[in-house]
Amino acid sequence: MRKCHRVVETKTIDEVIELNIHEYQAKEILADYGVKMAEGGIAHNTEEAVQRAREIDGDVWVVKAQIHSGARGKAGGIKVCKTHGEVEVAAEELLGKKLVTHQTGPAGKMCSRLYIEAGTNIAKEMYLSFLIDRSTERVIMVGSAQGGMDIEALAETDPDAIVKIYIEPAVGLQDFQARKMAFALGVDTSQLNHAVKTIKGCYRALRDLDANILEINPLVLTANNEIIALDAKMAFDENALFRRRRVAELRDNSQVDTREVAAAEAGLSYVGLDGDIGCMINGAGLAMATMDMIKLAGGEPANFLDVGGGASAERTEKAFRLVLADSGVKAMLVNIFAGINRCDWIAEGVVQAVKNIDMKVPLVVRLSGTNVEEGRRIIADSGLPIITADTLADAAEKVVQARNQLVAQEG
Repeated sequence: MRKCHRVVETKTIDEVIELNIHEYQAKEILADYGVKMAEGGIAHNTEEAVQRAREIDGDVWVVKAQIHSGARGKAGGIKVCKTHGEVEVAAEELLGKKLVTHQTGPAGKMCSRLYIEAGTNIAKEMYLSFLIDRSTERVIMVGSAQGGMDIEALAETDPDAIVKIYIEPAVGLQDFQARKMAFALGVDTSQLNHAVKTIKGCYRALRDLDANILEINPLVLTANNEIIALDAKMAFDENALFRRRRVAELRDNSQVDTREVAAAEAGLSYVGLDGDIGCMINGAGLAMATMDMIKLAGGEPANFLDVGGGASAERTEKAFRLVLADSGVKAMLVNIFAGINRCDWIAEGVVQAVKNIDMKVPLVVRLSGTNVEEGRRIIADSGLPIITADTLADAAEKVVQARNQLVAQEG
């Protein structure tokens, strides 16, 4: 699903405030809201996978890798099995394997658990999702009678196949809107009530649990005239997790960049990217502008790190260590516009961090705002090989140049 914020490399800044969960976890939540699912169970090893298949009636089972990514099928992460032996082989192939999809990037995601699900006799595949549209401050319900495919590709090739219905949060999803979507999905009158129940259940789950995204692709009509969610994706607002303890407990740190886990423990906002210029900045807007300037200067940012306000020397050092924990970083840029912060505090933290860490890569520092002259004096008097800059454009040019010089020396 497309997000409503700018894209940086293969990630978005939204990801810093979203909690993603696995398919089986989303299905457990949706089942509580009346959404029908095929019978299934979770497995952490081969033996459990076979046992789950034995517990599920039928003669066809689907073994699904549980990773935080779509397009698992194209990556070989979904296997249809007709015997318990095939389930065992599929489990052995998937467990402990890194799956690479267009959403994970080249690093991929490690599969450490499987969902074993009963095979479904599919008569029709549909698409249904709900997400927060920040531009209109409403919830948007998106549906299509053509499911089981990349919705972005469908939007480009056949935009008329996608129906969008806006929901006013103060009023909520109305029955007529649910019926309108049901007919847009192509269900007939015999399945109308079931379709409306499913649609309304999905909306309640999104609303009640502060979800940002709820996507079912495909939502299927079976040969037995049942409507079931064959796949499910949910992502939640991190800022609301303090009141959603059940959701917070679903976090799987094995699916998150280890740098982001460490940052969360330190109280820092961090998103790992694919470049080699580390960034330590205060404020999300300044961070995005800095990354844009780095790219404009010919470089690639290695991360988004917002050190926030009131950064002490200790907090600054933690941020340095976090950025430099990425072995791919070839240069680092500190860009601070001090308001709540003070440039002299940041400067003291930078000097302390450089001395304690013994940096091996070039460092560019640009300070502006409160106590900027004192901050610059502290850095100048430190005697450390810190490159200073007066403007953001100057800082971006200098850090890219320093990075290029280091790469040339290493080459």
